[in-house]
Amino acid sequence: MGLVVMRTCVDHLIALPHIDGPRVRREAEFISAQLDNLRVNGKISNDAYLDAGAIQGAFDMIGNLVEMGISQKEIHQQLRQQLSRACRLEEKHPGLNAAVESGRAS
Repeated sequence: MGLVVMRTCVDHLIALPHIDGPRVRREAEFISAQLDNLRVNGKISNDAYLDAGAIQGAFDMIGNLVEMGISQKEIHQQLRQQLSRACRLEEKHPGLNAAVESGRAS
């Protein structure tokens, strides 16, 4: 299953005029909870879960950078790196985006 969800989450953050730590952390928490749920229910493989966890961890790190006062330019650069990583993971695990995004409140 794929990791388009990671791309969706990164796209949402990159589109913001100002990225704040709490918003990044909410995305990381959302991803973490959804991945746990999908893995427990057998909807994704352990490999997909572990691969996606790397991006969730990067979101936590980016949240820390924001709170340390790192420039928005640097934050966007970090997010672009995660977007590139998400695109590679998406190819490796097609189909996860719909599963994870299905848990997002409208």
